Amino acid sequence: MSSHAPLRKAGRAAKAGVKLIQKTGPNLVLASGVTISLLFGMVLALSLASVLILNSPDPVAGLAIALPITLIFNVGAFFLSPYLMDLTQNWLYNTRWVSLAEIESLSPETAKVIQKVCKQKKLSSVRLGIIDDQNPTAFTYGSFPNSARLVVSQGLFTYLDDEEIATVYAHELGHIVHWDFAVMTLASTLVQITYLIYTTAQRMGRSGGDKAKDAAGTVAAVAYLFYIAGTYLLLYLSRTREYFADHFAAETTGNPNALSRALVKIAYGILEEGQRATEPSRLLEGTRALGIYDAKAATSTGTAYRISSEPEKIGRVFLWDMFNPWGWWMELNSTHPLTGKRVRALSTYAEQLGLDIEFDMGRIVGEGNLLSKRRLYGNFVFDLLLYSAEILGLAVGFAIGIALYAVNPMMMAACPLIGLGVGILLKTLVMFPNYQQAEHLDVLTLMSDPYASPLRGQPAQLQGELIGRGDAGYTFGSDLKLQDRTGMIYLRYASRFGPIGNFLFGMKRVKSLIGMDVRTLGWFRRGVAPWMDLIQLESDSGTVVNSYHRFWSFVMGIGAIAIGIALLFVSFPA
Repeated sequence: MSSHAPLRKAGRAAKAGVKLIQKTGPNLVLASGVTISLLFGMVLALSLASVLILNSPDPVAGLAIALPITLIFNVGAFFLSPYLMDLTQNWLYNTRWVSLAEIESLSPETAKVIQKVCKQKKLSSVRLGIIDDQNPTAFTYGSFPNSARLVVSQGLFTYLDDEEIATVYAHELGHIVHWDFAVMTLASTLVQITYLIYTTAQRMGRSGGDKAKDAAGTVAAVAYLFYIAGTYLLLYLSRTREYFADHFAAETTGNPNALSRALVKIAYGILEEGQRATEPSRLLEGTRALGIYDAKAATSTGTAYRISSEPEKIGRVFLWDMFNPWGWWMELNSTHPLTGKRVRALSTYAEQLGLDIEFDMGRIVGEGNLLSKRRLYGNFVFDLLLYSAEILGLAVGFAIGIALYAVNPMMMAACPLIGLGVGILLKTLVMFPNYQQAEHLDVLTLMSDPYASPLRGQPAQLQGELIGRGDAGYTFGSDLKLQDRTGMIYLRYASRFGPIGNFLFGMKRVKSLIGMDVRTLGWFRRGVAPWMDLIQLESDSGTVVNSYHRFWSFVMGIGAIAIGIALLFVSFPA
């Protein structure tokens, strides 16, 4: 395990249980989590819609049958889910159920927190489990607070200190106390019903008179919009639940700084374990929506902690989370808030308790307020348009073709092709800009850039060791992981021969590259996880690998323009 200088601890309140003002999220009653029950329920609703509604001569009767079955299924899942999850946990992860005494031997403060919460909230002792996996995580499931299970991995005790472990347990106990299971079941059932109504109306719109078809079409459109909105609302409420669980932990332990530190160290632990893994962690993949931390977001925070005992350097990585509009956009599809936002909320609780702040988020926020809003939001809006550059080019070309149809009917085919080609080339040039003057940088510096984008590539040169495949579980994966002195980043390879070339490269060459010290050139991008689109990789021994991310875009763009021009050329008389 990598050595790491411990962070300076900012301290904790002298007394736990002091009421703290919650400023993140709406009323807790509106919040909901996304769990396995939601996934099972959605699958059931879709199946019922297909069997009972879409293939039924009487769609209303099909809906009348499907709705009760959906409700019965969800009620049954609500009561049976703890036992079904117990079986799943034992089968997948060999969960070991332990006593409070064993938890106390591993983390004395955690045992005190569990006893305190159970006594105050009048809970019978929560069932406690440990999974023999070094990836640090924790999650809860169940139906009622008194039947809840609280499971953690062994990695939590490896990477975290006693007080940090206690805050993680307090966070999970917050989910139990807040009845997240019941709220989740109700919300997910409503979303499923909107989908059933949509499929029923869609089926009804295929028969009957014109008036009935129009009415059914309107109902179907509204129901589908409600279904999409409901799905995103569930994700939003899941993120809100995480904020409230953090608040509960801070209030219960009087130690918000320890939870901030725990979140950062969990990211570090996930990163460390991922570097040694030969296949993806089944635990992290299977409990992503349930766990305290989204493993896909661990790279940037874990990298910052890995090389720095200075909280301000770690804090700079959070600038992207809090101020880049791409962070907000990416978060829409996540069950967890971005780490920087959670740490910022915890810092406000530390301020309320009169404590020093672990990561000095006030200074980071001050730095963020000085960022160029024009650069942040102007680039974001332009990039969103750029995502649709091909469609916009096609549309503009089609409009020009209509306008010039009287001059030459072939314009209707040629102009859209030329517009499509121009759109492809424009998008390619922005995504993959000139790299001749690429700077020599390191991973942490790239991750600390608050203006980074998942679309607008930043040319950069990195030097480090290839430590494995990007997808540890895919034997023929063509992507790589690069480790430099400051952190780890994924390198995405693209063959000029497309997917077949990627497969052959992963099968024949990647294994021989792992372990090499290399110099790389590529375009850096930042999403929930950062990565680099590889241009060239060169080892000290002379091995050279070239990657061609722009190749097929240029071929298609230039090809579309050439065909469009050729159509115009042959359509005019000699």
